[in-house]
Amino acid sequence: MAAKRVRMTSQERREQLIGVARSVFAAKGYQATAIEEIAERAEVSKPIVYQHFGGKEGLYAVVVDREVQRLTGSIVSAFDAPTPRLIAEYGADAFLRYIEEHEEGFRVLIRDAPVGMTSGSFASVLSDVAVRAERTLAEEFERRGFDVSAAPMYGLMLVGAVALVGEWWLEHRSLPREQVAAHVVNLLYNGLHDLEAQPTTRSLGRRRPSEAADTDGAGVDASTPPETPIGDAAAATADTDNDADTADTAGTDAADAADTADTADTDQEYPG
Repeated sequence: MAAKRVRMTSQERREQLIGVARSVFAAKGYQATAIEEIAERAEVSKPIVYQHFGGKEGLYAVVVDREVQRLTGSIVSAFDAPTPRLIAEYGADAFLRYIEEHEEGFRVLIRDAPVGMTSGSFASVLSDVAVRAERTLAEEFERRGFDVSAAPMYGLMLVGAVALVGEWWLEHRSLPREQVAAHVVNLLYNGLHDLEAQPTTRSLGRRRPSEAADTDGAGVDASTPPETPIGDAAAATADTDNDADTADTAGTDAADAADTADTADTDQEYPG
């Protein structure tokens, strides 16, 4: 005799569907996921899924919102650390720990999302953390006499770099979390420690060697004939100019005659 299924409460069923959906979205992304597969894995009918979430996009939004809150909460607490170095250490470790402990959730955040969805996404998490980093950097910049207006740019650079390392580490787990965090802090914190108050590039703005050679005449194509004073060659080139004008006109007419000019699957889900 088949085992009798335990009837779930509405809240228990909702939590079950969120967990199943997280796994499917993580593996396939939003576009390739179908409500039918989520319902089948949860062993319910499609109407049950629609009853709880209204559709695939609504279910996806709930999954993403939970992951965003979990990730943001784990990172922002690092900014309570007493020193910039500890902030960097705690922040990097918190981000990597989230990836380690909630891999499916992180995969959902970095995979495709519904068109037009901007809030409650991985990008919004990075933006929020970057703003917090900006505040910390602005205080440090002011203390060191640096241009405070550059703090937002540095905040984005820091957060963006850590985010890309996290995506890389998701697929390359040969290094333990603590070691990856140490490398991140080594680059970012030590780089900030030696910031220049007035940074400049060492090469941009100068002429490259090839450009200098061209200017000096060394880079001129050997097949290019030397220029001849107009007065000395006027008579000798008169007939040649006339012939060239005729050829240019013919070529232009031929090119004009040859010019020509060459001049959207929507999946319908269960309506409700």
